[in-house]
Amino acid sequence: MKETVNANIGSMAFTLDEDAYRVLGSYFDDIRRRLPEGDAETMGDIEARVAEIFREKVASPMRVITLDVVRATMEQMGSPADFGEPRDAAQSGAENEVPGEEPAEATPRKLYRSRTERSIAGICGGLAAYFDADPTMIRLVMLLLILFGGLSIWAYIILWIVIPEEPARKFNIHRNR
Repeated sequence: MKETVNANIGSMAFTLDEDAYRVLGSYFDDIRRRLPEGDAETMGDIEARVAEIFREKVASPMRVITLDVVRATMEQMGSPADFGEPRDAAQSGAENEVPGEEPAEATPRKLYRSRTERSIAGICGGLAAYFDADPTMIRLVMLLLILFGGLSIWAYIILWIVIPEEPARKFNIHRNR
C-alpha cells in the first residue's frame, strides 16, 4: 500500500503516489534552477503543460498519477538540460576560486542590445548589462549626452545597427516525441 499526495499542478488538482510526487517535484526544482531568476510565467506554462499531459494520460480524475505516468510525461516534456544551464553553476564556479589567484579561463563579456531592458532599441539596456549598471541611469546619461554633450542621434542609430541583439533563450516546453 502506497501513500498518496494531493497536489495542485497548473491550477488543476491531482492525486499522485508518493514516489511520483517526489520525482515530479525534483524535476520541477531542476527546471526552476535553470530558468532566469523570478521567471514565474515560464514555470507556470511548464506546469500547465504537465497538467494537460496528465489529463490526457489519466482518463478519470479519481485515478492516481503513478511514477510511470510521471516518467512518461517527463520524457515527453524533455530533459531539464533543455531549459538551459543551472543558475547556480556559474555562481558555484566563482565560489570555488582561491583568493589571490586568477581564474583559469574567464569568458569574455559581449555587448548585446537587451531583449528585456529596452525602451527603443535596447542599446542602453545592453550597455547597462555590460557595465553592470542601472539601465535608467544609462538612459539619463545618454539623453544628456544627446541634448547637451554633442552626441548625435546618428551615433545612437549607428550603435543600433552595429550592436547585435541578445540571443534568445532556447527551450521548448511543447516538445513531443
